[in-house]
Amino acid sequence: MSAARIAAIRARLEAAFAPAQIDIIDDSARHAGHAGARDGRGHFKVHIVSAAFAGMPPLARHRAVYTALGELMQTDIHALQIEALPPAHG
Repeated sequence: MSAARIAAIRARLEAAFAPAQIDIIDDSARHAGHAGARDGRGHFKVHIVSAAFAGMPPLARHRAVYTALGELMQTDIHALQIEALPPAHG
């Protein structure tokens, strides 16, 4: 299930941002037993570098990532740590 979730996250983010770099880490195992993990959704870390983020403040970048992920935030992702940067910072 983890590989499928990572693939779904990657596909959404690549379609939305055409990133120069993207790394997705499934951190779910570190949260086993955590109350929020009991529903089966995962904990992920995303590092994404895209020209689409140029000129956007950090909060806007995070909102854009959440928007791109859409319903995955309700069905597959419990927690998401985001590092979204324009190319100059990647």
